[in-house]
Amino acid sequence: MEENLLRLTDVSKSFGDVHAIEHVSLDIQHKSIIGLVGGNGAGKTTLLRMMAGIYRPTTGRVHLSDGQDVDQMRSVLGVVPESTGLYSKLTAWENIRFHSRIHGIEDSIAWSRTIRFAKLLGMEESLHRYTEGFSRGMRQKTALLRALAHGPSILLLDEPTAGLDVTSARIVRKLVQKLKDEGGTVIYSTHHLAEAEQVCDRIIIVHNGTIRADGTPDELLQLTETKSLEEAYVNLTSEIARPRQEDNSNPSKFALLWRRLFTRNHNFEVNEDE
Repeated sequence: MEENLLRLTDVSKSFGDVHAIEHVSLDIQHKSIIGLVGGNGAGKTTLLRMMAGIYRPTTGRVHLSDGQDVDQMRSVLGVVPESTGLYSKLTAWENIRFHSRIHGIEDSIAWSRTIRFAKLLGMEESLHRYTEGFSRGMRQKTALLRALAHGPSILLLDEPTAGLDVTSARIVRKLVQKLKDEGGTVIYSTHHLAEAEQVCDRIIIVHNGTIRADGTPDELLQLTETKSLEEAYVNLTSEIARPRQEDNSNPSKFALLWRRLFTRNHNFEVNEDE
């Protein structure tokens, strides 16, 4: 059995009265591709953000196998968020190089890793183009290269094939498999069951902030006595999904004033009774 690399122990996360994640415990092993599967609002992104150290759990703990809290060891993590967060005035390579320098990686090492994976993604000819004109798929590929350039042990992917055409999505899945074969660990968030079945060794079904099932595709079928993952998923998530909660849905008066002062051609009103 593979050694645990990352552990979540009785983790919960609340935003005011909203309980996004409730009492989740997970062990993540070396050399594995683990799918987080669930609909919008299920809690997948919140889980990923806690694994990345972006969110601190309200209760419980996220830590590495050596006992260190994950937010103290971000150098071992590569993250591709749902929103790529690229600097549009920089080229793809400049975005990647900036990120790698933050991690203390020499440019030559970062470039060597980048060009290797860029060739697999069909991106080598676009590395010196500004990202401002990139399609969503090209931005997604750049974000993936950025996450890989510093050589992370754990790769966290939030909907990694969103916006990609069929061929590019297939290439990304092959790249994920290659990373696992080379000893990496990938946590792969998706709402596509078919995609999870293709790429993941283990599938964790998340629904309304809780873990409903955790196992291989065959184990999930046996657990639910069904013949397809779709049937298994429906069986495990039969109650109505809660609405998706957006962060910062009620911006402060200061935030609204800031937008009004520094955003042109937009009208923002502040309700003084709030």
